[in-house]
Order: sequence, then structure tokens, then C-alpha cells
Amino acid sequence: MNVKDLKAVEILDRITDGFFALDKEWNFTYINKRAQELLFRSRKNLINKNIWKEFPEAVGLAFYDNYHLSASQQIPVTFDAYFPPLLTWFSVSTYPSEEGLTVFFQDVTMKKEQELKNEQHYQSLFAQHPDAVFSFDLEGRYLSVNKGMEELLGYTKEEFLTLSYTPLVKEDSLEETNHYFQKAVNGMTQHYETKAIHKDGHVIDVSVTNIPIVINKEIVGVYGIAKDITMQKQSEEMLIRSEKLSVVGELSASIAHEIRNPLTSLKGFLQLMQSSSENVSIYLEIMSDEISRIEEITGELLLLAKPQAHDFKKESIERITEHAMVLLHSQALINNVSLIPNFKKTSLVYCVANQIKQVIINIVKNAIESMPNGGDISIILAENEDKVQIIVKDQGCGIPKRFLSEVGLPFYTTKEKGTGLGMMTTLRIVETHGGTVHINSEEGKGTTVEIQLPIKGPA
Repeated sequence: MNVKDLKAVEILDRITDGFFALDKEWNFTYINKRAQELLFRSRKNLINKNIWKEFPEAVGLAFYDNYHLSASQQIPVTFDAYFPPLLTWFSVSTYPSEEGLTVFFQDVTMKKEQELKNEQHYQSLFAQHPDAVFSFDLEGRYLSVNKGMEELLGYTKEEFLTLSYTPLVKEDSLEETNHYFQKAVNGMTQHYETKAIHKDGHVIDVSVTNIPIVINKEIVGVYGIAKDITMQKQSEEMLIRSEKLSVVGELSASIAHEIRNPLTSLKGFLQLMQSSSENVSIYLEIMSDEISRIEEITGELLLLAKPQAHDFKKESIERITEHAMVLLHSQALINNVSLIPNFKKTSLVYCVANQIKQVIINIVKNAIESMPNGGDISIILAENEDKVQIIVKDQGCGIPKRFLSEVGLPFYTTKEKGTGLGMMTTLRIVETHGGTVHINSEEGKGTTVEIQLPIKGPA
């Protein structure tokens, strides 16, 4: 043995891996110290001995198959295998050469036991989870399901493993479900709701989480967790229906109250007219006013109830405001009110012109009616970043702070003959346009209404 060989042997005896060399007849030609410790055999007893005769238990195990594979195909092979006689897991790497085979190996029993423990923890979590837990391959075919999944949709584990999720999703929810599944396949965890079909045919509302399965930095499948939310959905729908009925009830009571008052007056005056021989022209005038009030209430209710048009176009808010001011000019003159425009250049706004005109008319009309002794109303147009502002400032009686939160409720009004429906309609139109309304008011000093409309229309 030359100096170079001696140095190589010295290095191999110091390494922490077990190492041995085999010739072409599978005889040991070298064994280092760590290999003696791991195999509990001395090198004296193994050198020039056949590995399969010395360790016959390895025949038929992964050691035998992989050593022969490496030698016959002249390729390195790495694998993990359990050797029962030593109760040990080994991590093995083989390297073929013209002389035979060299083998490096390590005891990885503790690591394997920890992996097995972790796997058992995972399996326990998977199996015992109260919700439905499952996994898919990248095509959406089931790879595993827990008992919760069997209970959720009624199929057995064996039946699931022959299926993909596609036939188990309601047809009108399938496109959206596919979209979320693909996002999970692309690495993004998804939370969504969909409709699943039970084995017996009934539909179940489910909340689903899809999580990508990543192994060695590669997505190989998708985990899923599903929960039955059918009862929750039914409760939500019942609550919504209940709230709608409650609102309808309140609105009906308000409408009945508002219309009953003028109807009572009409009925009373008709009775007076029937029993009186006097001039009834004064009664007719009052009756006409009451009929006009009923018309106003029903007209505003119809405006509020009918579907809002969504024919959005680019429009000039300046032009719309000017048209509204022309319509209100005579009412302003009668009430000794001056409409003072202060228009800055603004961008065209994506909106429904007639609806925005109605909003401006409602706001300015309210301002005029709040100033029985006359005064000035400033109408300001400005632009703030991506929004156009319409500001109406009056010098009227103002709204008490305690009542500001009530503005916009049906039949809430500070006017003697108002209905409150005009302001409700205004708020609804602005909301449909993706805008906001802010009201600042001080009792006895006036009110400022600021409307902000997004230039690009509703999002």
C-alpha cells in the first residue's frame, strides 16, 4: 500500500459516515471504523467475505436490489432502508467503479422515528378533524379523504378515490370553483363558498379552503378543508327576509300615516260640503291642496321604488347644474333667494345625467325652502383628485345636531309639509353612482351639503 493509499485510508477512518468497498464478487475489500460500529462487526471478520453470506437478511430487501442496480447499470444510487436485525434505518449512497462498488451509509433511525411520529400526528389530525379534509392531485382527482368528508357528501373513501371534484359541484358554481382550484394549484391558498351535491342528490352550501401541497419547492397537489354552512345560509336568508318584512312594515305604517291625514281632511270637508249651503270654494281650495300632497307622496314613492337606470355616460356636471338652476330659478325668485354659482373647471363624470340633475334639484329645493325670509345659496363645483365635488351652502334655519343622523330616513323631514322621500332618493342615487353625501349644519346659521362623485363612475 503506497503513501497515497495510506492517507486515503486514514481519511476514511476519520469520517462520520460508515464506508465499505466491495469487489465484483461482492466481497468486502475495505471497511472503515464507523462501518464496524454501525454493523457491529469487526473488519477482520468481514474482509474478503461475501456481503450476502455475512448479511443474508439483506437479500430481498432494498439493499440487495439497489446494490445490484448500481453495479449493473454503473450509476450512483441513494436510498433509505430499514435493516430488521439491527432495528436500524440506514441512509445509503452507492458509487460503482471498475473494481466493484463503494458504499457510504448513516444511521438515520432517530430522524426516521421523528418523521414517523410527525406523519402519525398528521394522520391523526387528518382522520380526527371534525370538518371534511381531503387532498387532490393537480387534476382535481381525490387522493385521500377523512371520515368527515364521507359524512359530508355520503360517498365512501373508495368511491371518492375514483372521482374528481367536478361532478360533485353544482353546475352553476363549477366555473367559480375551478377558478379557485387553479389559483391553489398556482400556489395561492383560497377561501371561498360553493355548492356541493350530496350522493343522494340534495345540494349543500359549503365553505372551502384550498391549500397547495408543496414538496421540495414543487406544488404536487392541493389540500382541502370543507364545512357544511347550509344551516348558516338558511339562517342568514331568514334574517334578511325578516329584516325586509320589518322595513316593509315600518314603511307601510309611515305611508298609511302620511296619506291618512290628508284623506281625513278630504273626508271631513266633503261631509261639511254635503251639510252646508254656504259658499264651499274655500273648502275646495283646501281639498285641492290635500290632494296635491297625496300626489306628491305617491310620486316620490314611485321615484324611490322604480329601478334606477344605469345608462352611464360621460357628462358635464357644470351643464347639469346649470339646467337644474334654470328649473329652480322661478321658485328662488318667489322666495327672494339668490342662486350664486361658483364653478371651477371639472372633468367629465361618468354618470346618469337626469339622476344627478334630480339630486341637485332636491338639495337646492330643500335649501330654498329652509329660507322663508330669503337669502343666498352658493352652488360650488370643484375637483379633488379623482372626484368632482358639488357643494350647496344655504343661510337657512339649519338642522339640529340631534336630528342629523335621521336625514335620509323615509318620512323624516324638518319641513311642515315634507315627506323626507326626496332626500332618501338623493342618497340612493348618489350611492348608485359610487359617491358620498356629507351634511354639515348649524341651527339658525344654515346647512352645507357636499356631494362627491367619482369621475370614473361606480367601481
